[in-house]
Amino acid sequence: MLFICYPKCSTCQKAKKWLDEHNIKYTERHIVEVNPTYDELKEWYGKGGLTLKKFFNTSGLLYKEMQLKDKLPTMSEEEQIQLLATNGMLVKRPLVVNGDTVLVGFKEAEWAEKLN
Repeated sequence: MLFICYPKCSTCQKAKKWLDEHNIKYTERHIVEVNPTYDELKEWYGKGGLTLKKFFNTSGLLYKEMQLKDKLPTMSEEEQIQLLATNGMLVKRPLVVNGDTVLVGFKEAEWAEKLN
């Protein structure tokens, strides 16, 4: 299982603590040092059954600076995935990939259901 996070993010810290408390093994990856690639994002988007917007860190500074709230609706899926692959800070975190399960953000009930 891949756990992609930003170590300074409090939500990521809570998620990591939850994984550890539930003895769930994972490989941790720093989202800025090793940004998800275009191919990874495309695969996870296809598997996860989530909307592409869910992959964007909509509360992030970069998202706001780039005025993506206004730009995303006019961009193609291809353009959005390419944009996500340019900077880890645009990607919502934590991000968990476990086989066909892709979880974005930390919702304890959802994680308990999908990862236990």
